[in-house]
Order: sequence, then C-alpha cells, then structure tokens
Amino acid sequence: MQVVPLTPAGLVEHVVAEVLRRPRHERVRVLVDGAPATDPGALADAFVEPLRAAGRPVVRVSAGDFLRPASVRLEHGRHDALAYLEDWLDERALDREVLRPLGPDGVGLYLPTLWDAVNDRATRARYLDAAPDAVLVLDGSMLLGRGLPVDLSVHLTTRADTLARRTPADEHWTLEAYALYEERADPTRTADLVARVDDPRHPAIVT
Repeated sequence: MQVVPLTPAGLVEHVVAEVLRRPRHERVRVLVDGAPATDPGALADAFVEPLRAAGRPVVRVSAGDFLRPASVRLEHGRHDALAYLEDWLDERALDREVLRPLGPDGVGLYLPTLWDAVNDRATRARYLDAAPDAVLVLDGSMLLGRGLPVDLSVHLTTRADTLARRTPADEHWTLEAYALYEERADPTRTADLVARVDDPRHPAIVT
C-alpha cells in the first residue's frame, strides 16, 4: 500500500483524469462515498466544472434524495444505528431510477430526485434525458457493498477518532453504523479509489 499526498485540487484532478480515461462516447457512473463528516457532496460538486470543461455533460445526483419515507426509516426509532445502515436508503429506487438508466444498456432517462426527507414527501421530479456521453456523479454515505452498478467508486476515509471528532455530538449515534459499514463492506478495499481526508487541506490517495 502506498499513500500519495495531494492538494484538494490535485485530488479532483486525479479523479477527473480517471473518468476521462474511459471511452469518450460512453456514459460513466462515478460514486463518491463517505461519512457526512468527510463531505462527499463537496468533492462530487468539485468534479462538475472540470468535467464540463473537458466536454463531458454531467448528471449530478445525491443519494440523500433517495431515502425511504420516515415511517420506514424511523420504524425502530430516530437513533437506531442498524436501521441507519440498512433501512434509510432506497437502494432499489436509486438503482432503478438512476444507475441502470445511465448504464451501458440504459435508455438515459433518469429521475434526479425521489424523496424529500425533510418534508417527508415525494419530490415529484420529472424524468430527465442524459446525453450519451454524460458522466453521472453520485454522492452519499455507506453506498459500497450494496451491489450498486457504478463504473468508478471513490471512498473518503478517516481514522475513527477523526470521524468522531468531526461528527456533531447529536449525531454520534451514527458512528456505530459507520463502524458496522467498515466491517461489512470493507470500503477501503472495495472502492476503486480511496482518499484519506483526516485533514481535508491535505488529502492523500491510497494505492
């Protein structure tokens, strides 16, 4: 194992370069996975402009818009770590409405959002048509190990004590879920690219 220090911009460039190595005429599905404290959404957002500058249309989706209704998510209470890991994400809907349509045999019609978790209601979003060479950039937490079909997976990791320190006190109940996720999915081994972000100002790629 080798750890290669990078700047934040260098991390973005590294991942974008991996995407651009893929065939130009095919869609690419990129997954950015990490606990909220690692801010996978910010990294995913940072890919958008460089990819567009390289001539690739970008589809930006967040797994947080594909959660199940509160009646399912919170069936065992608001602070159940196992439910947080297993029951919150509607992975079938994410697969059906986003990942499969944007796959090699997909028709390109995808649903950008499904569920508004804050207001606990459907977003009623309309289907959109992705270009044949579009790059899907999907962010979320605990997404690996679910069999979701993607072409490039990036996992953001930290030491356990760093994760605990950067997770708000009222969300410390989620730390058990992240520990279970590490045991079950082993994301640092299953992801295509792993970035250590204990200090976000000095990330490092693990190869």
